[in-house]
Amino acid sequence: MGGGCGSFRGACVKILTGNDLKTGDVIWWTGNGWSRHVAEAVDVGEHGEAIAAAEEGARRVNVPYVISAEQGPDGPRPAHIKDRIRALGPTVRPDLSIRPADPNAGNWVI
Repeated sequence: MGGGCGSFRGACVKILTGNDLKTGDVIWWTGNGWSRHVAEAVDVGEHGEAIAAAEEGARRVNVPYVISAEQGPDGPRPAHIKDRIRALGPTVRPDLSIRPADPNAGNWVI
């Protein structure tokens, strides 16, 4: 499980992430399915491990795990830099990221 929210100012939530079995894309649990957009992720609370096991067992996701995130006005922001990078997309080609037109996207990671 990911680290705590530490010095974040927003509410600390637990969200579920993994990789899509068909495409390899990073995906986030929305409460009723999976999305490529972390902004659509929902707080899984204490149910994250059970959801992860059920979804992996149904072969809808590869290696799902629960992470800590700060809930903000634009959705959750992963607490750990590794998961913020996963949420944004490739760092070597920002034009291929999830938010290529956002000039502040790099600031969101750090």
